Amino acid sequence: MYRLVREPINLQALTDALVCPEDGAVAVFEGIVRNHARGKRVLYLEYYAYESMALKMLEEVGARAKNNYAISAIGILHRLGRLNHSDCSVAIVVASPHRGPAFEACRFAIDTLKKIVPIWKKEFYEDGEVWIEGGN
Repeated sequence: MYRLVREPINLQALTDALVCPEDGAVAVFEGIVRNHARGKRVLYLEYYAYESMALKMLEEVGARAKNNYAISAIGILHRLGRLNHSDCSVAIVVASPHRGPAFEACRFAIDTLKKIVPIWKKEFYEDGEVWIEGGN
């Protein structure tokens, strides 16, 4: 399950869709909007994407995670549009028979997503805004 969404992310629905009785572990990464960055107060964020390519790349990240780690399922949802403090911007759920591969695949997925998926973030401050590139 790989999606770009404009509504709040339903983490429980994503988890319920992926986990099966054979799984003994679920690792979850939830990226949320913080209220500060680069020494400034962040008012809100906006996320943009090259949507068709971003979806293909999310699927690639998931396929690579499944090929490299002993996991049974992975799902990645990323929000687009305006997000406020504490809103979830990205959720990754990994289900696996064992915790080690679940943790490793989850970390791999967020790190790889940040590097290769064409999703861009713009931070808005009291005195202006700035585009943020990669890994932040």
